[in-house]
Amino acid sequence: MTKPHRGKRIGQLLAVAFAIVLMVDAIVGDRGLLAQRQARRQYETLSKALVVKRRENARLQEESRRLKDDPSAIEELARRELGLIRPGERVFILKDLRAPQAN
Repeated sequence: MTKPHRGKRIGQLLAVAFAIVLMVDAIVGDRGLLAQRQARRQYETLSKALVVKRRENARLQEESRRLKDDPSAIEELARRELGLIRPGERVFILKDLRAPQAN
């Protein structure tokens, strides 16, 4: 081989090596294909979670509004959460009985 031909060959090898490094970086680098796919999946997951949180927030805002403006909502909550009753009412506590076991 002559020296000019050898230099050309080395240049080609360097160009190929550089191209390989660029392709590997494009696939697995910080902003590569795999990172973009993972970021897209994470974005979709977080978007769905955001929708759920917004619905929950709207529900809580509505509940808060009802508790501020609607006395019957306060009574309902007190009865359900605290087990409160009105004067003169009677409370009956019913227990579930276990079914008899067959031997």
